[in-house]
Amino acid sequence: MLFFKSLILSSFLSLLHPFFVSVVDIKHNVKDKNVEISVRVFTDDLESTLKKNYKQNVDLANGSAKADVNKVVSNYIQSKLHLAINDKPQALKYIGYEIQKESVWIYVEVANITAIKKLNVNCNLLYEFQEKQSNIINATANGVEKNYKLENPNAGVEFIW
Repeated sequence: MLFFKSLILSSFLSLLHPFFVSVVDIKHNVKDKNVEISVRVFTDDLESTLKKNYKQNVDLANGSAKADVNKVVSNYIQSKLHLAINDKPQALKYIGYEIQKESVWIYVEVANITAIKKLNVNCNLLYEFQEKQSNIINATANGVEKNYKLENPNAGVEFIW
């Protein structure tokens, strides 16, 4: 009985203190010589942030406005996520996004990367939306995965392989 009370109390507290977490997966694809990046954020958090930043309602599920929404999402991602590979800043190519339940996956890539020895990530996604925002960075290169949790206002991490 005590277990169930604890479970109910912790569930209630988690509703009062929600988590604000996004995940950025960065993977070097040696065969294709590119870096594939996927960003997972909660749909409502991203929509609220885009509305605040661009002063317009953004409905990620609205298929008829997908071209306009893609521009806004691309602009936002490219302003909030920056990579330097082997000390060279990289341009991100926006691929698109897809909604999966309560979250959205955003895809970008960096072309013509044959090897990664050092990766610098600057990521402040959704920091303007929520003071308690965290961004978990997962980076894989040379067959080795490394992870780091960025907490607002900290936005930078360096990985060395």
